[in-house]
Amino acid sequence: MPIITETNTPSLEELPDTFLISLDSYSAISLKGEEQTNYLQGQVTCDVNSSNDNNLLIGAHCNAKGKVFSVFRLINRDSAHLLIQPKASMTGSIAELKKFGVFAKVDIQPTDELSFFALVGEQASTILKENFEQVPDNLTPVVQSNTTTLIYIAGKQARYLLIDKSDALTKTVEALSKPIYPASLWALLEIKEGFPQLSDESSGEYVPQMLNLQAINGISFTKGCYLGQETVARMQYLGKNKRALYSLATQLSQPLNKDDIIEKQLGENWRKAGDILASYQADSGQCYLQAILNSDLDDSTALRIKSQPESKVSVQTLPYSLVTE
Repeated sequence: MPIITETNTPSLEELPDTFLISLDSYSAISLKGEEQTNYLQGQVTCDVNSSNDNNLLIGAHCNAKGKVFSVFRLINRDSAHLLIQPKASMTGSIAELKKFGVFAKVDIQPTDELSFFALVGEQASTILKENFEQVPDNLTPVVQSNTTTLIYIAGKQARYLLIDKSDALTKTVEALSKPIYPASLWALLEIKEGFPQLSDESSGEYVPQMLNLQAINGISFTKGCYLGQETVARMQYLGKNKRALYSLATQLSQPLNKDDIIEKQLGENWRKAGDILASYQADSGQCYLQAILNSDLDDSTALRIKSQPESKVSVQTLPYSLVTE
């Protein structure tokens, strides 16, 4: 029986207190083999050596120039490292990993056999406790319950990822009996939490600090060498980075164009302020955006969507600080 998802597109204020999201636009890159940890340690920004069956790491896979192919959440499942991310950011990353992986004892594949769902909201923890023997939390963010992997995503709102083979996960989701929304709603929650959303177009365009990865523990500055590490370190210690990831909101009368940009006002003129990484537009016209803008953006600067010059874009507060101690 196919999963039926809600057809409405709610704003943040219109969401029910607890709901499911079908993450059919998500997958993971699996690395498995004798040298999986050593190999991945030299490829990504996080400290893979610290990965275990119960923790969750955030990291990025960069090219040699330090530009990010993909941002992922790293877990272990069935003795493999899984790099969980949108399918849209996987193409360049998996090709690059495979290119260098031929020299290591590691098998690198997309996890086509796995499905991904999210349970979100006030009752999420209680519901999971009624259906699983163990529920992840801030201290133990990843647990395995029979064949299902459960992941706690820390943030202002309780979020849990559920990973399993499709048939098993479908039965689990049906038993939870909550409204199911499409994957676009997950993008909204990631925008709200300031977690980078990369696509084919934005993959390979930004260094990790432009995506705020240093603020969400997505970069280890003590792990040693990895692909792109010199650029990342230079950005951090020489203060070379001038851009950052922002969460924005506006009210639009028309759908957002795919190639839309953010503009800022300079006197009587408008010029480009930054690129949009991800967006979510509710039926009400309320639009939430994730964009890369100058990190010294003045709060008084007027912002708009280029194709809709009457729009007024406001900067939203992120749940973390970009100010270095």
